[in-house]
Formats: sequence, C-alpha cells, structure tokens
Amino acid sequence: MKYILFLLATIIGTSISAQDLSENKRHILKSVEKHEAKLIEISDAIWASAEIAFEENQSSDLLADYAEENGFKVDRGVAGMPTAFVATYGSGKPVISVLGEFDALPGISQKAVPTKSPLKIGAAGHGCGHNLFGAASLGSAIAVKELIEKGNIEGTIKFLGTPAEEKFFGKLWMAEAGLWDDVDVNMSWHPAAEMKADVQSSLALVDFIVEFYGQAAHASADPWNGRSASDALELYTTGINYYREHIQPTVRMHYHIQDGGQVVNVVPDYSKLWVRVRNTDRKGMMPVYEQVMKMAEGAAIMANVEYKVSLVSGLYEVLVNRRGGEIMQQNLELLGPIEYSEEEVAFGKMIQEETGKPQVGMDSEIKPLEATKEHPGGGSTDVGDVSWNVANINLGVTTAPKDTPWHSWAVVACGGMSIGHKGMTYASKALAFTMIDLFEDPEKVEEVKAEYKERKGDHIYKAMIPEGPPPIGSN
Repeated sequence: MKYILFLLATIIGTSISAQDLSENKRHILKSVEKHEAKLIEISDAIWASAEIAFEENQSSDLLADYAEENGFKVDRGVAGMPTAFVATYGSGKPVISVLGEFDALPGISQKAVPTKSPLKIGAAGHGCGHNLFGAASLGSAIAVKELIEKGNIEGTIKFLGTPAEEKFFGKLWMAEAGLWDDVDVNMSWHPAAEMKADVQSSLALVDFIVEFYGQAAHASADPWNGRSASDALELYTTGINYYREHIQPTVRMHYHIQDGGQVVNVVPDYSKLWVRVRNTDRKGMMPVYEQVMKMAEGAAIMANVEYKVSLVSGLYEVLVNRRGGEIMQQNLELLGPIEYSEEEVAFGKMIQEETGKPQVGMDSEIKPLEATKEHPGGGSTDVGDVSWNVANINLGVTTAPKDTPWHSWAVVACGGMSIGHKGMTYASKALAFTMIDLFEDPEKVEEVKAEYKERKGDHIYKAMIPEGPPPIGSN
C-alpha cells in the first residue's frame, strides 16, 4: 500500500493519497503519465515553430494528428479556417468540450534560458504559453476519452483546436458556425503565474483599422499641392488622447501606427493605424467605440482627406460561471500545489531578477475561490465569446514565476522547459478531474448550465466580425 501511495504521489507531483481518489480519477493520473512524454514533445515542437495567427499549420497538425492517433474523429478546417479543427469521441449526453490554443506572438523569440536571448532575432515566440495550452487540453481530452472507451462513463468529449487567439480571434468564427450548439459545458485553462479556479471576467474589446487617403506632393517645392494623410493620422491620435480624460477609468484605448508615410520629402498620401477599445463589458464599450470612429471623420475633415474605418473583430467579456469554479476549486485542492526542484526555483528567481521583480521564485499555492469583481481589469480573450454560447469553466495554472511580465520573452523561456511542462501536465489533470465530475453527476452539469442561462438572460449572441470569410493571409 505504501508503494501505491508513493507511486501516485510521483505521478501527480504532490502529496495526494490514493484514498482521496475515485477509480476514474486514478485512471486520469495514469493516463496523463502515460501520454506525458508525447505531450511535452508536442508542446516543445509548437514552442519551437512559434507560428502566428492563421499560420499555425504545423502546430495544428501536431495536435490533430495525435488526437486522431488516440481514436478521435477529427474534422479539420472548420469554420473556414484551415488550422481550426474539432476532435470528437463518444456519443450522447453530456457533451463536454475543451479548448486548445496554439498561436504565438510576433517578435518575442527566446531560448529556454532565464536571460533575454532570442532563439531567432525578430521571430515569434510563445509569450502567452499557448504551446502548453493546446497540449494540456488534448491530454485531458484523451484521458476522458479512455474512460468513455472503457465504459466507465457515458457521453461525448470534444477537443477544439482554436487558432488566432492573439490577433484575429478565431473562436468568433467557430462560435458563428455553431460549434458549441450541442455542447453542455466547455472547459478552458490558461498559463499563468498563479494557481486558481478563474471566476473573474475579462474585458470586452473591439479592433478596427483606420486609413486616411490624401494627395502626395513635394514636401518643399510645392507642399500646398498636397493633402497629408499623415496630418490626419496625427490629428486623429491627438483626438483619442484628449478623449482619455472624459471616459470611465475602466476604459482602455490603444493604437498602433502601421503606416505614417514613407519618406520625409513627400507629403504622404496614405496613412494607417490599428485601434483597439476595451471596457468591462460590451455595453460600456460600444459608446466609446462609436465616438472614436466619429473622430476619424473629424480628423479627415480637418486634413482635407478621405478616410475609411474597417472592423477587424470584437470580443465579449467572459461570462463567469461560479458553480463551475467551485467544482474546479475542489479538484485543485485535491491535487495540491506543484512541487519544483531547486534548479527550477533558481531559474524562476533569475527570470525575476532580469525583469526587475522581487526574487521570490514560483507560486503554485492553490488560491481560494475569489469573489467575482465588478471591474476585473486585465486583458481580453475570445473565450469570452465561447462563454456566451455555452457554460464555461476557466482555470489558471502556474507556468512562469510570480509577477512575470506576460506576452514577454520571460514567458517564452519558461514554456520551453520543465517549469512550463509541469504546469501543462497539472492542467491536464485538473481539467480532466473536473470533466469527470461532470460526466459522473448530471446534477452538476445542470447546475452549471442553470447559472449560465441566468447570467446570459435573454441576450442573443452575435459575433462581432466583418462580412465574409476569416482574414486568412492578412498578417
């Protein structure tokens, strides 16, 4: 018996004991252990390829192929996106889905070392840990699939390969295509610097492009013959910056100048910038978005140029599900914290030193279930749109040291070594444990769904995307 307890503790990396686990949860641990080496290999290959939005061909294939190898039926190229797919196993209810992301961020390539050192200068890197995200979620889906196959549980498991979370938000097109219409509960996790069942929302967001069209002329010989698109751009950004004083403190506005003219001696006839508006919810975001769009016309009038505003996409805030969070919380407490080696702690402290943070190492303490904040702040995610289509349970798992700057080289470094790998395998277990609770107890499924329906109310979801197909090839 002592040997069995030791073996289980070794598998999970914590002090969990056999008597705490059901037969199905013991199977989960064994399954994750069985597939762990392959999942790490897949994660590392995705980390090394670091493919950006809608270009994740190798990354998507690695995950879809391994799902297929493990008996899933895989539908590729769904919702008009070549790198999106759905892997399905089983039949009947409940239908539980789990999300897998795999896109990287441009320009933050990094070796798996704790000092800034690009793997390839100027290349992309997984500064949000999506190489771990997709692999962990697939591991959880495989573990659940094996229990369905054995006849221990009944129902359907779906793993959804979801591209372009960082830029175009691929889940919007998947939601529009109805890919969660038959799903009872969706599972999602995200790499983080702490461990918690996530019962906080995110920010609603809208992305749009503003272009100005003027008349070129010689900047010295006859500038009076020119109409400067760059002038319009500067007037527009000035308007945005003055507007900041008169909006709610929950609002965030960002812009990135993509073309402000090419040379100094030509009055530029074209300019372009990418604008983003966020707020706590879509209701509060839309008036700000509409005002900022109006400003483009005003800037064009002042500079005597033409203008065009093009929607890229927009996101809903996450619709929180506290009942799902409670079920997840129980499983995190069952699993306990991740244990780190001295070398991993030293790696984490060096990351903190390099990024100007207190050198406290890793934080894998299981956080208590938080109160849901009215204004959570933070970032945005297309998981928000999923959560308005199906009851959604969220999880954050430590894959980088405490206070690590996200979307940075530091996260890339951790995602390519054992700190990231440990978080990935832990997420597989936590997701699968929670899914098993749902498969085994229809009442829990109904409770999670009831909260979703109450929070959503009579709102009718509509994806905020432009007409036509997804913008493949637009990077």
